[in-house]
Amino acid sequence: MATEKSGSGSMSDVRRARLRLEISREASRLFWEQGVAATSGDQIAQAVGMSTRTIWRHFRSKESCAEPIVMQGVVTLISVLRGWPRENSLEEHLAAELTRLGHERPPVDLADEMLAMKMIRLADTEPALRTAWLMACDAMEREMSSVIGSRLDRPSDDLEVRMHAAAAVSVVRVMDEHIGAAILAGADPAEFSDVKTLARRYAQAIRAATGDAVGAAVT
Repeated sequence: MATEKSGSGSMSDVRRARLRLEISREASRLFWEQGVAATSGDQIAQAVGMSTRTIWRHFRSKESCAEPIVMQGVVTLISVLRGWPRENSLEEHLAAELTRLGHERPPVDLADEMLAMKMIRLADTEPALRTAWLMACDAMEREMSSVIGSRLDRPSDDLEVRMHAAAAVSVVRVMDEHIGAAILAGADPAEFSDVKTLARRYAQAIRAATGDAVGAAVT
């Protein structure tokens, strides 16, 4: 059973995040295997080796248990966007970062990526799970507003900046949903593993959605 408290009597943010992710993995597995309605808080607690009371200390509802799994990929993308140099196009930056991440220890385990795909796919028919995915997209949109505002030399709350950010994140959401659904339906993951092709697809779609306002290098 996971230890819930540090020596000082309170859990550190790192330990809390790890515990939430552990719970999220088991909850997501159960949601996919037997459905959300058929999964109880007691079952999630039993799967992770904790009390049900502990589960509710970390999550507001059983459906919200899916949020950490879904958020992992979004956090990685946000980190990538924060490092986007002004002198590089989005395609160049994505290709370089995806290549770098491919040579390092993956920020998100493959098993967790698959669980995230499953939760996003399941969200098509589970409104409560859809909330988790849309919350992740909202976090990405807020970060994208900051990135785009910086590149356009405008405040992040500028109306045009926010519209571009919303369009860009919608592209990411739709493409992530499309790719995840294809893989879960039996498509070869290798079809989406070419870094340059993947970077080009996302970058070109974002440029199209934003009327070419976002994606080019800034000189």
